[in-house]
Amino acid sequence: MAPIDLAAAPFHLDDAAITWVHATRDALSPRDKLAQLFVLLARGTPDETIEAVRSFKPGGITRIYSDDLIAEYNLSRELAELSSIPLLVSADLEGSRMSLPLGTSVPNPLGLAAVDDLEATTAISTLMAREANAIGLNWSFTPVIDLNIAWRSAIVGTRSYGSDIDKVERHALAQIAAFQANGVAATVKHWPGEGFDDRDQHLVTTVNPLSMADWEANFGRLYRKAIDAGVLSIMSAHIALPAYARAIDPDCGAEAYRPASLSRLLNHDLLRRELGFNGLIVSDATPMAGMGDWGPRDQTLPEVIISGCDVILFSDDPNADLMRLVKAVADGRLNQERVDEAVTRVLALKARLGLHAAPAAPSLESVAGLVASDAHLATAKSVTARVPTLVKDTQGLLPLSPSRHHRVLVFSTGAVVPFVPQPLPLSLPDRLAAEGFEVTLFTPELDVKPSDFDLVLYLFAEETTLTRSRIFLDWVKLTGSVFGGMRRYWHDLPTLMVSLGYPYYLYDAPRVPTYVNAYGSSEAIQAAVLEALLGRTPFAGTSPVDPFCGSDQARY
Repeated sequence: MAPIDLAAAPFHLDDAAITWVHATRDALSPRDKLAQLFVLLARGTPDETIEAVRSFKPGGITRIYSDDLIAEYNLSRELAELSSIPLLVSADLEGSRMSLPLGTSVPNPLGLAAVDDLEATTAISTLMAREANAIGLNWSFTPVIDLNIAWRSAIVGTRSYGSDIDKVERHALAQIAAFQANGVAATVKHWPGEGFDDRDQHLVTTVNPLSMADWEANFGRLYRKAIDAGVLSIMSAHIALPAYARAIDPDCGAEAYRPASLSRLLNHDLLRRELGFNGLIVSDATPMAGMGDWGPRDQTLPEVIISGCDVILFSDDPNADLMRLVKAVADGRLNQERVDEAVTRVLALKARLGLHAAPAAPSLESVAGLVASDAHLATAKSVTARVPTLVKDTQGLLPLSPSRHHRVLVFSTGAVVPFVPQPLPLSLPDRLAAEGFEVTLFTPELDVKPSDFDLVLYLFAEETTLTRSRIFLDWVKLTGSVFGGMRRYWHDLPTLMVSLGYPYYLYDAPRVPTYVNAYGSSEAIQAAVLEALLGRTPFAGTSPVDPFCGSDQARY
């Protein structure tokens, strides 16, 4: 193993920290070294999480937080005291419905791109990091530096800063700086770059189809900028880059489509050697079909580490996966030198965050005074108010008024949220009713007569949703029948369509006369949309993607 320069970027460790890394690594048993390479998903109760950490001794966990601040605070303190080796505690800090449920709700990346104000992105990222750090969260799998090029992609969707590379670069670098200045390691993803394939890595290995010259101008540029900015980790995803594999071996055949998470070419040769990345490489979630497609887990799980990832993200059976690594070491597929290299970087990230120095825990009182504080809520509200984007209003409908649009018929599928089996109700109809509108929620049994209403409101709320191959306006599902799906009301009644998520519904409804994108469906976003619809605040957002999907048909 070539020595890792821990004094160099991005770790910048001093002599004492370097000594801690090496001494801690060398004191670990062979089994515990392998366990340090795992980040486990902690979805359960605090007691279940504590037991999993105590028994397995992973390098880290990804915590799915509850809204109980005291319980999560106590858990973070117990985890900190559980082992002599500090724990990496991670999450996907992506905003909107991926905001911490116990913290301040903030816009998602596409919403921040609509605001397009680096001071706003820095302010939001700073408060996110401070709240995360206060409850023991020290590593985020963000920012996403994918590009919204293939607009049908349901998995890039609202997680990206849009389709303009300059905008993505500006906002991603602002978030990296804010996170890492406030105790949270940032991660750029999804290496080697997503956005030109409209499929989902949760379901299939996706493909970055660019030539290497085009890749360098897009993702190569973004990753080099992030590395130069000192990003501490990069997520290697289940995405193939055939052009690079074929540049090495024109006759590589199926190997051209090996996902980056299992590719030494992409992790070691391209990312480490050519781009010069010295930080930690974490795989994307290993239970995803984008990895499982490639081969049996007995083969692929050890290949995650063999290929150059330092961390295995998630496991449905951690003990079985640990034994897969043990067997790979025993039969020579995974050598001890590579294990030690990966462990070194895991420990170096912990040292870079200052975890080795056992920092004093903040008091519950100070945490409660910071998380969702009045100051943070005010900052988030001021930025969120600038997110709603008026895409078109060909009928001159807005602003809405209870006197002119009193009787409102609402068609909605609710908020579609990952891991929630049924759509969640939206509060926007109730907010309208509180403003004096008479709101009727459509049901398939309703006999709609235009004379009974003054406004039709179509309301959708699907942010990026994993394992959904497509997000689209399903007219039949929305109306409950084939004939209802073919009916349009906008020639009989003023009609408004609002998307609280996916920004491309004009593809399926190009002639809807008034259309608004808000990119997220949190309560804060719904409140901001209402203010803009009523004319109390301006529609200040500018579209970070092409909402017309490349078609002039939808402009009119």
